[in-house]
Amino acid sequence: MTEQGVRWTAEQVLALAPDAASRKAGSKLGAAGPWSETGSSDEGTVWGLCKGSGSRPYQTIVDIANIADAAGPAYKCSCPSRKFPCKHALGLLLLWAGGDGAVPVADRAPDWAEQWISGRRRRSADGQTGGAGSSASGAADPEAARRRAERRAERVTSGATELEQRLADLLRGGLASAEQAGYGLWEETAARMVDAQAPGLAARVRGLGAIPASGPGWPVRLLEECALLHLLDQGWLRHERLPDALAATVRSRVGLPASADGPPVRDHWLVLAQYDTSDAKLTTRRIWLYGAESGRTALLLSYGAAGRAPELALPVGLTLDAEVSAYPGAGQLRAALGERFAPPAPAAIRPPGLTTAEAVARYGEALRDDPWLDAVPVTLDRVVPSPAGDSWQLADADTDSALPLTPAARSRPGLWRLVALSGGAPVKVFGECGHRGFTPLAAWPTGAGEAVTLC
Repeated sequence: MTEQGVRWTAEQVLALAPDAASRKAGSKLGAAGPWSETGSSDEGTVWGLCKGSGSRPYQTIVDIANIADAAGPAYKCSCPSRKFPCKHALGLLLLWAGGDGAVPVADRAPDWAEQWISGRRRRSADGQTGGAGSSASGAADPEAARRRAERRAERVTSGATELEQRLADLLRGGLASAEQAGYGLWEETAARMVDAQAPGLAARVRGLGAIPASGPGWPVRLLEECALLHLLDQGWLRHERLPDALAATVRSRVGLPASADGPPVRDHWLVLAQYDTSDAKLTTRRIWLYGAESGRTALLLSYGAAGRAPELALPVGLTLDAEVSAYPGAGQLRAALGERFAPPAPAAIRPPGLTTAEAVARYGEALRDDPWLDAVPVTLDRVVPSPAGDSWQLADADTDSALPLTPAARSRPGLWRLVALSGGAPVKVFGECGHRGFTPLAAWPTGAGEAVTLC
């Protein structure tokens, strides 16, 4: 496709999957058997009919023509799935990525595909021409916004004060009472924090409920989390005395919204990893980027309702010529993706690596700016995955140090992909390093070779 500039690999397509089940189902549909009337355009659109369980095939369309300007690929399928992309869209992209002529270039899309494509192009054009006027006419009253912010701050302060009292009651009565109370105590407290418009406090409180059932040593872990929650409470109650950067971090951890007000940084950003986490109400997508010229690592966050994948999706392993703006806060890596100047393209970029000891030191340094940080992104150079008792670790090939893998990493299929990639030889691994260990997200073989996604 001339507009897209590069045909994706199967790994990059599967990285768009909203979950493991969709990845598995989409892989099965990446063969020509169930497909008919497939085609693609030079402008970057792929379509096809996929035979399903019903009498009529599913009409599937994927648009990647405007990926440089939009949130990511757009999908349309007549199947009843609520996942984006669905297994049919993944299968169609896999078929196209194979490059064996199963999805030929066509002069014109069929009517059912052309109607959706034209509507999407029209809406995109309308948004570009009408955005400025809408923004000007809908600007909020600054004074009203200030009053709303003050009222919310008062509610958060009230919630933080109440939470301090509940933590004091817990410690006064002894940690054993938390085991007897179960989830009920914490769910009620979390609901109070939601009422106080402090979703960050609510999330941390809700997490306390699972600790008493987490196995041996839970009282220590509960006390640690209560101490961090107390520290966050006190940070909020005294935020006016804090340095600006730390105060911004406290506001972010409490759950107050912020804007990406940092200066735009244009770079060739390598998409290192993309993965989703979900709870009962929300799906959160994390995308890690590395700037080839700036050497910066940035985190993009996007959200979707429970059971639905967020809209932002980027092809892992490709680079974006784009601008990124940072959010405020000490040690914060979160950023917003701005203008994109070209479609994603392949590039022989790898982030520089650290030893395992240097990775642990980097996490310690980051905690000085943000004590509530669970992990930091790091790239380990020349490490070998190896068993360590009933667990796994990444052993430094040039020193005697090693990093244990987190329990979550040990249960993922990506661990076995990493072991297979290594074959006992050193590899370069990108992931998240924190107090629970290291979670690998992508890896590169020694010498030349494309990144392997591990999440």
